[in-house]
This record gives sequence, structure tokens and C-alpha cells, in this order.
Amino acid sequence: MTYLCNDPTQFAEELIDGYVAAYRDTIVRVDGGVIRRQKTRSGQVALVIGGGSGHFPAFGGFVGSGLAHGAAMGNVFASPSAQQICSVALAVEAGGGILFSYGNYAGDVMNFNQAQERLRSMGIQVQSVVVTDDVASASAAERYKRRGIAGTLPVFKAAALAADSGKSLDEVYRLATAANERVRTLGVAFSGCTLPGAPEPLFEVTSGKMEVGMGIHGEPGLYRKDAPSADSLAEMLVTALLAEIPEVIGKPEHARIGVILNSLGTVKQEELFVLYRKIDQLLVLHGLTIVEPLVGEFVTSFDMAGVSLTLFWLDNELEPSWIAAVNSPGLRKGNVSAGTSLDDNSIGVVKIIVQSEMSKGSVASQAVAEIVFEALTAACHSIDEQQETLGYLDAIAGDGDHGIGMQRGLKAAIDVASQALEAKAGAGTLLKVAGDAWSDKAGGTSGALWGTILRCIGDKLGDEMTPGAVVVAEGVASALDGITELGRAQLGDKTLVDVLHPFSTALARAASRELSVADAWSEATDIAGEAAQATRHLSPRIGRARPHADKSIGNPDPGAVSMALIISAVNKTIAARCYK
Repeated sequence: MTYLCNDPTQFAEELIDGYVAAYRDTIVRVDGGVIRRQKTRSGQVALVIGGGSGHFPAFGGFVGSGLAHGAAMGNVFASPSAQQICSVALAVEAGGGILFSYGNYAGDVMNFNQAQERLRSMGIQVQSVVVTDDVASASAAERYKRRGIAGTLPVFKAAALAADSGKSLDEVYRLATAANERVRTLGVAFSGCTLPGAPEPLFEVTSGKMEVGMGIHGEPGLYRKDAPSADSLAEMLVTALLAEIPEVIGKPEHARIGVILNSLGTVKQEELFVLYRKIDQLLVLHGLTIVEPLVGEFVTSFDMAGVSLTLFWLDNELEPSWIAAVNSPGLRKGNVSAGTSLDDNSIGVVKIIVQSEMSKGSVASQAVAEIVFEALTAACHSIDEQQETLGYLDAIAGDGDHGIGMQRGLKAAIDVASQALEAKAGAGTLLKVAGDAWSDKAGGTSGALWGTILRCIGDKLGDEMTPGAVVVAEGVASALDGITELGRAQLGDKTLVDVLHPFSTALARAASRELSVADAWSEATDIAGEAAQATRHLSPRIGRARPHADKSIGNPDPGAVSMALIISAVNKTIAARCYK
């Protein structure tokens, strides 16, 4: 459990404050995360990494000389928002372009992709390497679906050395990609982890058992078995990883490898050494040469009792990056020459403004904006009431933070929407600025998706008219198109699309019969509720729940449930206001 916590919703912000205070000689805080204290050299590629908090030293701890130039730091177990990522990237960009690198999780992919497109629209070159080292999360034939866990560190180091050596963006991308192709990881856990403020862990493991193949966000493993002795565990991990030697390796019996034995939180260093003793013996027996192994905490999952083993298959290009000197809070080795330090007085705060201006709307649209604000408030109350249930559903095959993330996003949306009302903004502007705030403060998958939903509907409603049912239906259809393009989810994948798609269809059908907005929305609401419950029969095909499909079947998708809850809350607001 988390023993030291104030307000759980402020945990990530407070930990970053303390982290920067403890390492102010190495890092500097900017909006959205942290950057190196040393300036990026003019014309150099900048490496920007990122992910949710709760994994220290990943990801902020990997910022420093010899590693990343900056890290976007999201809320606990939630990806940073596109706004946060852009802010960090602009703080370190020096004319040579940006390389993004991060673990393969739906929310990270969505938000980093959005940030990449925004930066490209500013004329900045950006490429991305998504780390896929977790052998348990997909088959070898579908490596692109695998999660990124402790193998992110070798990829980051490869990219960092290439960037600091003055290589071009294409070369930095090539070497980071090569590192990702040569890294494999498998993890086990003896307990779940507990989010700050939560009364119990995301999953529990019976004494004497262990989970095999869990992720780093509190997801349970793929299967459970008796916990072995340290030597037997070493044999299991080594055997599994040697069964998947990268195809690019010529003669594996003569290969040189980097090794990471990583504690996921509460397995102590002494225990790791007992385990590593046998791992070393087994790898040497296979004829492998171990190069500068790392044993300790590198990518954690709060207080999870577990370990992971990573093998990094080296070659003449990649070995120098593995042994290169590093000076970061999370990893220090060798001597790094000091660069030019940033002056605290000249750093400033870098923030990307993506919110629409608070342009004044027509009197008619201002009236609609008031109803939209009331609908957002009602939606927030509905999510507040069901926050624990949403968290429970999410914890079955995910990380358990869906309810908290929805609360965080809605409250941010309401705060900004209130300012829009005071500025006499129209309904379209109110929805768009609310969507930007939701995306920025919530981060993660839900933040990216709901930010897109509100912006798309806002674009259709505009700031001049009183929209009828047809326009509202067009807005919802646009939102559906926006999130399917962003997240690539389709009907039947067990996501919120399984609610929004039938709801949109029913709303359009009702609007075509010239029903009022209130009547059309009401008619479609019943279908949304039924669709959310129907997801209990589906098997997840994308996202964090995909590796745990058997655990998910029989329970509705949390994103689908929260979508239905919000649709229902909006329905009650519209009915009460008699909006025709």
C-alpha cells in the first residue's frame, strides 16, 4: 500500500515537485514533466520519453546526461497528455528534430501520436520508436502488439548515445529501432500493487503463488502458478527468454548480451542478488557473454512484489550505448562530461496552448452553452457515484484507474467550461475548451478519447445557432469518426466504441424522423445502456485488457459503462431543460 499520501488526485504533481527538489543539479521542471539541466546542443536530436507515474525511476528518472533530454510525466499509471508531451518536447528541441520513445500502451500511443502531429505542423521533425519487449503480452508473430516494460531502458540508451553523438534523426531512429528488435523481457509478481489512496491492491496473489506475465500498470499476469525457489524462477525466466532469440542474431551461443534484473517495487536488492546468481550461471552455460549487467529497480509498479528479466542482444553498434556513461537520477555509471547548464531564471515555463480562444457566441448559442455546462456537471456527478465500480471493472484486466481518470478529466472540463460561460462563449467553444482541459488533465486513453469527442461535437455545434437533432447527431457521428481514427478501435473490440456506435446510429435515425433533441437523445439513450451491458460478452481485441481476455469476459468494459453513464446524465439534463 501507499503509506505517504495527501490528496490522491495530486499525488503525481507532488511527487514531481519533490523529485525536482531532490535532483535540481541534474533536472529542471517544465510544464508536463522534466528536462535535463544541461542544454541541448544546437542542431542536436532531442530524445523525449514518457509514461505514467508510479514506475520510478522510469520515466523521469531516466532524464540526464547519457539518457533522455526530457520526459513527459503523466498521472499515476496514465499516459501524459499530448499537451504535456508537446511542452516537454519544445523545451528541449534544438533544431535537430525530436525522437519520441515510450512503451506500447494505447493511451501513450494516442497521446504521443497527437503530439507528434502537432509538432510536425509547427515544422519540427519528429519520429517515434514504440518499445515492445514484453514476450508475455503477444506472440512472436505479433510483436507489434507487445507492451513495453523494462526493455525500454536499453532502447532509451541506444537513442540517447546516438543523439548525443550528433547523429541525424534518421540514424537515431534506426539505432533505437534496432535496439527494440533485440530486447526481450518477462516478469512475474508475488503480489499486486495499490494505487495512492486505494483501500486494496488491484489484484491479490495467494501466498505461495505467483502471477506470470503481468504488465507494469498493476495488470494481473496471464496465468498463476506455484511460486518456485529462486533457482527455479531463474531457470523459468532464462528458458522463456532464450526460447525467443531475435532472428537477427547469427550464432546465439557466442553472443554478447546486456542483462537487466529488475525489481517491480518491493523485492529487495539482496533477493535480487540471490536470483541473479543463478541467472548468471545459466546464461554462461549457454555460451553467452554478459556485459555490465544491471540489478536493481529500473521500471517499477509502485509496491508490487515482483521481478522481471531483460536480455538485450548486443552487436558492434549497440554495445557502446549499453556501456556508455550516464548521469541521471535513476541510473548513474561512469563519468559524463558536463555540458552548459540551464539558468533557472531563463528557463521559464513552456506550455502548448491548444485550447480555442474564448470567442463570444450568439445569444442563442450562449443559452445552449449553459445547458452543455449543466450536462457536464451532471455527468461528473454520475461518474463520482460510480467511480469505485468503474475502478473495479478496470482492475479486472487493466490498471484500475478508469474511474479516477474520468473524474479528473470531467472536473478539469467543468472548471474551464465555467470560465467559458463567464466569457459568454458559445456552445461550440465551450465544448472545445472543455475537451482540451479534459485531455490535458486526465491524460491516458480516456483523456485522449474524450477530449476528441468534445472537440468534434463542439465543431459541429458552433457558436451561432441553436442546433436541432440533426446537427447534434452529426456532432456525435463526427466524434465517433474522430475516436476510431485516433484509437483504431472498431465495433466489437470491447471499448466505448461499442456504445458510441449504436448510440450514434440510433440518434441519427431518430433525428431523421424530425424528433426534438430531447426526444431523439432519450430514444437513443436506452440503446446506449443496453450496448454497454452487452460488452460483457465480448473479448477485448485492443488495449491493456487484450492480454487478459479470459478475465474480461463476463464483465462489461469500463469505458463503455462510463460512456453510457454520461449519455444518460446528459439525457436527464436535456429533458429537464426541455431543449427542443
